[in-house]
Amino acid sequence: MEKVIKKYLPMTETAFYILLSLTEPRHGYGIIKRVEEMTNGRLKLGSGTIYGTLTKMQRDQIITIYADEKRKTIYEITPLGKQLIHLEIKRLKEVFTNALRYEEDF
Repeated sequence: MEKVIKKYLPMTETAFYILLSLTEPRHGYGIIKRVEEMTNGRLKLGSGTIYGTLTKMQRDQIITIYADEKRKTIYEITPLGKQLIHLEIKRLKEVFTNALRYEEDF
């Protein structure tokens, strides 16, 4: 588990928003739309980017997948994924706090 955490932290923006979008299980297109919504259209994930990242996350047991009644692939965050997103949010809060503290120095 520690090895996976070290592998992902600090997270890429793509990985961060994919996990953040999984507050509820979603299919791939739903993740793409949710990320676009959360970033006010700034971040538009392509299918190659998202599915490559999702495959890696599944392999590392950060997310799980299953098929719904329409046989669409649904992605869901695991407890390890939740731990990872919490650690990254904590790290980003520190970055933000320091940015505010020292921004006037520049």
